[in-house]
Amino acid sequence: MNHVRQCMQDAVGQGVFPGAVLLVAENDHMVLLEAFGQARLYPSERPMRVDTVFDLASLTKPLATTLSAMILVQNGAIELDQKLAEVISDFTPTEKRNITIRELLSHASGLPAYRPFYEELRDLGRTQAKRALRQKLLDEPLAYEPGGTCLYSDLGFMILEWAIEVASGRKLNEFTSEEVYTPFGLHSLFFNALPRRKKAPYAATEDCPWRGKILEGEVHDDNAYVVGGVAGHAGLFGTAQSVYRLLLVLLHTYRGTLRDGIFSPETVEAFFTRQYPSHTWALGFDTPSPSDSSSGRHFSERSVGHLGFTGTSFWMDLDKQVVVVLLTNRVHPGRNNDRIKRFRPLLHDTVMKTLQA
Repeated sequence: MNHVRQCMQDAVGQGVFPGAVLLVAENDHMVLLEAFGQARLYPSERPMRVDTVFDLASLTKPLATTLSAMILVQNGAIELDQKLAEVISDFTPTEKRNITIRELLSHASGLPAYRPFYEELRDLGRTQAKRALRQKLLDEPLAYEPGGTCLYSDLGFMILEWAIEVASGRKLNEFTSEEVYTPFGLHSLFFNALPRRKKAPYAATEDCPWRGKILEGEVHDDNAYVVGGVAGHAGLFGTAQSVYRLLLVLLHTYRGTLRDGIFSPETVEAFFTRQYPSHTWALGFDTPSPSDSSSGRHFSERSVGHLGFTGTSFWMDLDKQVVVVLLTNRVHPGRNNDRIKRFRPLLHDTVMKTLQA
């Protein structure tokens, strides 16, 4: 793993990110877990540790919202091809009423990718902001016909959070914790519902221009922040090891080697399956694109993964039994550093070549 370590050290030296934790596993055996660089640069340096807790950003989508939806689909509370208006009656009079849960999970809902809702909501109280955001989701016009095109959408996962809340009678953070994380002892995966903040060694993120501080343990995503830190698209925090342990549950379930698990192999396989021949999205999980994939050139077609805006990612090769979890603080102290886009495939290629050597 010396080439992999050198790759990570070079990335820190070249300013790809201030710091990172990298975990590599093969055949259920962790072959590397190491911290690099700094968890915080300002106002004083603090070194990265392997137990550093990261703002996982959009890893929330597969590791919280999607898994919650998976449980609800499995127990019959919702169905993948159920129409949105049948789950959330508020959507009945809107043009979005016929969007399906499947289309939301596979980013084929017709919804736009992003809207800066926080700009209008940040002066409201958190409960009021959540209601106002959901009204905006009702009012938001579709960008294209549902089912025809895939466009990665935060808005779709904001709606999925709402659907999970209606179907389960619990908030997303409560449902995910009680039904997924706690049964497997994953205490280092959690939402930081504001104003409380769990004590932990956090990786710093952005020096936020409108919050006026460097963020540590406070969700980076602006839309998630204004509604209290719990959202379907962002808000989850965790360590590299906790992410890996959750992925291992899914991998063992997929292989049929986990007995008495909370998911069935059939459900996991369905959620890991691409939904459209011309696009890479499965249900809540991405799969490698034929070219220029962040997973590099050596992950097999039967792989699943996801990226997070703060500099987080995971890729899991279902055939080769390889898992790579890369957690970084690339948005610290500013979000405009995009060097990680070029680094991710380089790292994953280096990992795979090292494992195959």
